[in-house]
Amino acid sequence: MPLEELLFQIGAIIVIASGLAMVAHRLRQPLIIAYILAGVVVGPSLFGIVRSSEMFDALSQIGVAFLLFTIGLGLNWRKVREVGSIAFAAGIGQIVLTALFGFVLSLYLGFPLLTSLYLSIALTFSSTIIVVKLLMDKEEIDTLYGRITVGILLVQDFVAMLLLLAIGAIGRGAGVQDILIQSLLKGLIVLPILWIVSAKLIPRIVAYAARSQELLFMFAISWCFLVTGVFAWFGFGFEFGALMAGVSLSGTLFHREMTTRVRPIRDFFLIIFFIVLGTHLQISSLKDLWIPLVVFSIFVLIAKPVIVLILTRAFGYHPRTGFLTGVSLAQISEFSFILLAAGIAMNHLHPDALALMTEVAIITIACSSYGIVHNESLYERLIKFLCWFRPSCAKAGRHIKEKKETSRVIMFGFHRLGTGALEMIRSLHRPYLIVDFDPQVIRDLHIQGEPAVYGDAADEHFLSELQVENATSIISTIPDAGVSLSILSYLHRKRFRGAAIVCARTHEEAESCYKAGATYVLVPNLLGGEKFREMLEEKGFGKIAWARKKK
Repeated sequence: MPLEELLFQIGAIIVIASGLAMVAHRLRQPLIIAYILAGVVVGPSLFGIVRSSEMFDALSQIGVAFLLFTIGLGLNWRKVREVGSIAFAAGIGQIVLTALFGFVLSLYLGFPLLTSLYLSIALTFSSTIIVVKLLMDKEEIDTLYGRITVGILLVQDFVAMLLLLAIGAIGRGAGVQDILIQSLLKGLIVLPILWIVSAKLIPRIVAYAARSQELLFMFAISWCFLVTGVFAWFGFGFEFGALMAGVSLSGTLFHREMTTRVRPIRDFFLIIFFIVLGTHLQISSLKDLWIPLVVFSIFVLIAKPVIVLILTRAFGYHPRTGFLTGVSLAQISEFSFILLAAGIAMNHLHPDALALMTEVAIITIACSSYGIVHNESLYERLIKFLCWFRPSCAKAGRHIKEKKETSRVIMFGFHRLGTGALEMIRSLHRPYLIVDFDPQVIRDLHIQGEPAVYGDAADEHFLSELQVENATSIISTIPDAGVSLSILSYLHRKRFRGAAIVCARTHEEAESCYKAGATYVLVPNLLGGEKFREMLEEKGFGKIAWARKKK
């Protein structure tokens, strides 16, 4: 292809994507929708501007690699371990149940047995790229539901990799057991070598490269491609290799700087990925497949979140956590395309199956993008339908009655700022209570002998059961303006006269909380846990002292 034509294609899709993104931003819509629509416009369905599909596919895969690389750079293994059990159980349970219901649904729609098997498996996986990008944009990747979501996605990706290895083995006439054993042996060779290199050699190289920001950027990019290439050569897939490349650098002192440097180039290639995704939409085929398209889309958008909600609730997590996690997973993955393409190459499927799942993916990605962006308001609208998932607050009520003290401090949310403030609260020798809706946190606190109850700070019924209006001080370390405003609204109606210290993410949210009656608003991005502890030591829990600090 001539260079001039290639530059024209790239320029055209970027200009069109930019224009649609501006319109989407003006209408307060997720920008991902604009990028997918740009792909539809420049694809074969409309103007057919993109004709070098292989090149754009390669560019989009680079974006996927960079995204997984930056995920690995910021991956906190301690926090991943905290949700490891629920992520593994919910991940496997969701895959099994979704595949089972999807298989029955496919047979009911008239698909052959083997095709139904492939389609049901394709419906189980969710898009790591879409979910992680939106969670990072919302700065919720480190929340409880964000960590559980990422854990489930990692489980799905690992299962998808095993399935692709098994299908490849069948295609080559080899035994699946032999392929899995070979993969295990390769992993036992590659992973220890990577661990040794990242522990002994990488810190020295990174320390030297950090003398120049440009050199640090070049090292990060080269390391990403090197490790990704090695893992791909060993048959593990470039996605897993890119993730491991980031993980191997996450323990260095400069991982945040590397993330900052890589982010702009990552975002550019990710935009190409979403545009390429839109080009795969074949509008002409919708009329022939519209019934299974609608049925499968509804199944992914509703059934998958319900399955995740039930599974997380079975492990003791609050329905709010399960709902937000389930909504985040309500789409199908790029692994689904790879799986179906492998089946078509082996003559197990008709190519229409891939076209169908591509259209289901675009619809579910578009709808779930709205769901993730507006997940909190969506939960508030549907909370009355989820009431039978609510945990009982009887234990919390008994706990409060047993203490028989009205002068106390109640702290909502134990992670982040809460851990830094607890020591100071203890030293003041006032009766206190910790509230969190992570059951693992509550179990750990009970083991430590801390007074803690399980519940949702945004649930007014729970606040009433807890009788928070009788406390002298309320501290919420949950950086969610919706939760903060719910607490403040309840306290205002109960004519609460104590100090109400809440959290927000931005100055605009902080201003809203002040208008709702907050004594002081913490912005965690600007205030660390240690500084908060120092402020508690200085101000205590007096409402007047905090009001002066606010001014």
